[in-house]
Amino acid sequence: MQVKSFEEYKEAWRKSVEQPEQFWEEIAGNFQWRKKWDKVLEWNFKEPRVEWFKGAKLNITENCLDRHLEKNGDVPAIIWEPNDPTEDHRVLTYRQLHDKVCQFANVLKNNGAKKGDRICIYMPMVPELAIAVLACARIGAIHSVVFGGFSAQSIADRIKDAECNIVITADGSFRGTKEVPLKSVIDDALVQCPSIKRVIVLTRSHTPVSMIKGRDVWWEDEVKKVETQGNPECPVEEMDAEDMLFILYTSGSTGKPKGVVHTCGGYMVYTGYTFSNAFQYKPGEVYFCTADIGWITGHSYIVYGPLSQGATTLMFEGIPTWPNAGRFWDIVEKYKVNILYTAPTAIRSLMSFGDDVIAGKDLSSLTKLGSVGEPINEEAWHWFDEKIGHGNCPIVDTWWQTETGGFMISPIAGVTPTKPGYATLPLPGVQPILVDENGKEIEGNGVNGNLCIKFPWPGMLRTTYGDHERCRQTYFATYENLYFTGDGCLRDEDGYYRITGRVDDVLNVSGHRIGTAEVENAINMHSTVVESAVVGYPHDIKGQGVYAFVVSPGKHGDEEITRKDIIMTVSRIIGPIAKPDKIQFVSGLPKTRSGKIMRRILRKIAEGDTSNLGDTSTLLDPAVVDEIKAGAL
Repeated sequence: MQVKSFEEYKEAWRKSVEQPEQFWEEIAGNFQWRKKWDKVLEWNFKEPRVEWFKGAKLNITENCLDRHLEKNGDVPAIIWEPNDPTEDHRVLTYRQLHDKVCQFANVLKNNGAKKGDRICIYMPMVPELAIAVLACARIGAIHSVVFGGFSAQSIADRIKDAECNIVITADGSFRGTKEVPLKSVIDDALVQCPSIKRVIVLTRSHTPVSMIKGRDVWWEDEVKKVETQGNPECPVEEMDAEDMLFILYTSGSTGKPKGVVHTCGGYMVYTGYTFSNAFQYKPGEVYFCTADIGWITGHSYIVYGPLSQGATTLMFEGIPTWPNAGRFWDIVEKYKVNILYTAPTAIRSLMSFGDDVIAGKDLSSLTKLGSVGEPINEEAWHWFDEKIGHGNCPIVDTWWQTETGGFMISPIAGVTPTKPGYATLPLPGVQPILVDENGKEIEGNGVNGNLCIKFPWPGMLRTTYGDHERCRQTYFATYENLYFTGDGCLRDEDGYYRITGRVDDVLNVSGHRIGTAEVENAINMHSTVVESAVVGYPHDIKGQGVYAFVVSPGKHGDEEITRKDIIMTVSRIIGPIAKPDKIQFVSGLPKTRSGKIMRRILRKIAEGDTSNLGDTSTLLDPAVVDEIKAGAL
């Protein structure tokens, strides 16, 4: 599956474009199927309808676990590093992980779970999170993992949308010095969720929790019941290649998060193939992805991609700056990490602590580095290259999305010549194009445009849960017969791609996509707010910060208290990741006569670029712009 030279890459890419079905059929041959496909691909971007490996039968956990047992049963599958460095770490071999997944799959069955059920998972970054995900997949239940930083309201929205009937959670979780009361948050969410029949609670923080009789059970008690039944094995549920594997909610340009749906066969093939190729993974290497399993990066490149390839994947519960800013480098040294995959936000944050925290750390085990979540700026790229990789580690700057399932445009480690700030070239099997605003293809190099994909790939989303029309409108209706990524892009003289940022109303904050409408809806729920508009602005650490322009008479004239109240409101409704970095109170917003807010003007003011705001004479009240400029933060 791996290409070994740049010439080989070019040949593989050419073949994948000329004979895509044959190309993907060969890749799929590296996986274990219970029944081979009748047809490789059927597709129509108008509806949209995409079906890969039609008629094939499989279970993804056989590919992630069972098939490795004979030769590699004693190879570490998951290494877990806890939040507190003084607590013992854990290592689960493939055999141990397989046994625990079977055990918990039986727990789920004992609690009424069956194929097709939707199960919400809201857990800390502990091995049991990966076990829960794989146990769902083993019995054909559809998992919906919610990041442990989301609020009760955000969880309730996701549970109701997916009509989940089981929640898997923990009493609490640790992040640095913070303890997050996960079960308490779930209890608040479930007030609105009558569909939930069972809550399975893992003991992690020993936080006192309320356990409701008939609904709530302890993970450990349920595992003991399975052990007394003497039935550790759990046969896999045979799945169709196009059966749903999971739902993962992502922000869009409207207020309601949308449930991106990925299916079993194509997603398995795509994540395994892209992981193996981009990182040039070799057996025995220790791979450390610093993401949370609550995001797509954790799904694809902590759990499914690495495990399908028999890799050793490292999970970290904590944060990069606790107990000090050398934590990542301590982990690299402790486990002799070979591949480190992290986000530009983390890199910029660690840069800000200076080079002293790296001094004396043995990073010689590193052979490959990776970046994910947002375009990496040149300064951070060079620091990562020189200070962490010591100039010896190729940097894999990956561009992809929740909706794409896996890497789309990315260097192949040690194969693709890299350029700081560029995602470089499409992986074999990916066909990107740039289009103008009318959807006309922009050919040649040295051009800018909107990034689209013109041919399906196995890992792409199939729908948005319960609302296929939303999927069509969001991704396939903007430009005919194309998947629209929502990103602007530059293709340079060498044909290399550089992502220039979102072209829709979505922010990329610390690598997490947040819809402006979602944040505005939360701000507008504050009792004193009349209306608001949210835009992104350049932020030294996060990449993009959240700048809110708020029309509010304020609380007894105290702006600072009102600011804090608004931030608390956003944190409660969405979660702390969405809270505004800057809140500017204004008497009105720049609107056209038809009532549309001119975010373009607000974006320029937030960015500090007020020299050319364009023609403001057509606005309902042009004087508002001068007032906003004068009060800019």
